[in-house]
Amino acid sequence: MPALPDRRTEKFAKIACTVAGAIWGLYWIPLRAINDAGIEGSWATMMLYLIPFLVMLPIGLFRWRQIISTGWPLQGIAIIGGAALVFYSTAFLYTDVIHATLLYYLTPIWSALLARIWLKEAITRDRTIAIILGTLGLLVILNAEQGFPLPRNAGDWMALVSGLIWALFANLMRRGSLHNTFDVLLCWFFWAAVIALILALLPILDKPVIPDVHQITHILPWAIPVVVLMVIPGFYAITWGVPLLNPGTVGVLFMTEISVGAISAALLTNEPFGTREILGVVLITVAGLTEFVAPILAATFPASRRRRSREN
Repeated sequence: MPALPDRRTEKFAKIACTVAGAIWGLYWIPLRAINDAGIEGSWATMMLYLIPFLVMLPIGLFRWRQIISTGWPLQGIAIIGGAALVFYSTAFLYTDVIHATLLYYLTPIWSALLARIWLKEAITRDRTIAIILGTLGLLVILNAEQGFPLPRNAGDWMALVSGLIWALFANLMRRGSLHNTFDVLLCWFFWAAVIALILALLPILDKPVIPDVHQITHILPWAIPVVVLMVIPGFYAITWGVPLLNPGTVGVLFMTEISVGAISAALLTNEPFGTREILGVVLITVAGLTEFVAPILAATFPASRRRRSREN
């Protein structure tokens, strides 16, 4: 079992993952904009990872010896994380939002179970409550009243597999990754771009048209600021925070993506945001707060004091 961070560091790691999840909720905006600019399908996914890699590369060149010296353990983590991101992003291009999001966000369950089996970390009552509340909020927002959707097509399977891969990634990071955060992030972007490129070139799902130089240069004036101000900080928060937290907790905190995604989609598109969406956001918010409040209550009212209180 990995060493536990101090309470202050753990709190900041939870904040980092919560904010990163919220940033993911806005991720669809630049991805859709790249797609609308004519860089379609997996090529759009590739650009959203290739640009931050190139932005960070000058600093990475100064650290190439450190990166090379870590060998395949670092590259293995980056490949697994990159595959999870690419499959999840690309799933939205081949299935509807409800199926992709629901099937991916089973990841808190997979993460908690894998952490229990592999890392011997307990699935606490508070964490179970948080996972249940978050999943209920997800079901409410996505209006899954006709029953839980089972995989029906390639996009559905990609979403389900991406959640399983992410659970593995979170556990690998938690297991004791001592790698430099910048190095992990740089390699993560690199392998995500490579995997997206492979999907774009191979006729596995379809074969979108290769973008030309004009299309690429056309998006750079706005894509680079988005990468610098949103993508890189968000993913840096993930890379730093994930190793410090239980993987099940990470999955719950990332559910802020669903709330922010629902709100931003309502503001920027014609998607509705009414009573059902508000209730779902509240449930997901309470699930996240459970991960923050439960440790504070446990420290303030330890088990022995609660037992004495019940006896009196």
